[in-house]
Order: sequence, then structure tokens, then C-alpha cells
Amino acid sequence: MEKYLGIDYGQARIGVAVSDALGITARGIETICWNGEEFTKPVNRICELAKQNGVAAIVIGLPRRTDGKIGVSEEKARQLGDLLQELTGLDIIWRDERYTTVLAHRVLNESTVKKRQKRSVVDQVAAEIILQDFLESLRR
Repeated sequence: MEKYLGIDYGQARIGVAVSDALGITARGIETICWNGEEFTKPVNRICELAKQNGVAAIVIGLPRRTDGKIGVSEEKARQLGDLLQELTGLDIIWRDERYTTVLAHRVLNESTVKKRQKRSVVDQVAAEIILQDFLESLRR
């Protein structure tokens, strides 16, 4: 099996998760804070994480609007993916991420994570959900 990196794109924070070598589970590894405009910092960090973890591909959640139309967030996520593919040479796998942040908040509300810590990990949990959904699709 191959390892994968999962990305939950956001205009202020980007959650990152990685799969295990067997492709069974995903775990959050980092939240990258950025200004929502300049891709240099998040792209460089994601490239480092991809290399450190020896991943075969990057799974990026597409922040689609609920009406299915392409919005600004989806356009920026695609720009991020294009840059990552260009710099890493890795395949980019797109996944619909609608409602993953809502699910991540629910997971955290049911956990023992303290309220002030939730903001720093919610994006990682969303990235885990996106990546876990992809990993499960490989087994279907």
C-alpha cells in the first residue's frame, strides 16, 4: 500500500493529515495558518510534509458550494493543488469536502479536547475525514 497526505483547504488555516502505510487510517499532523492570499508558506510546508512522510499522492478536499457551483474557495483550492502537483510531481486526488468541518466540530464536541484547543485541531480533523473517506473508497 501507499501513504497519502490529506488536505482540508481553508482561507485562514489548512489542515493536514497522513495515512498509515497500510492505507487503513488517517491522522491529523498539522494545521498551517496563512493569510489566504500568498501560497508560498502553505505550499512549501505541504511539500516538506509530503517528502517527510513519503506519500504517493495528495488528497485535497474541494470546498464546493452547497448549490454545486464553483466558488472562490474551490478555485483557490485548485490553484493550491496545481502548485503542489507542479512542485512535488505527485498526483492530486480531489474529494468533495462539503460538511467535513461540521463533522469535525461534532467529533471534537464529543471528545475530551478542550474548547480553546479545538480551533487549532478542527482543520486537522477535517483533513482526517477527507483522507479517511478516500481510503475507504479504495477498499470498496
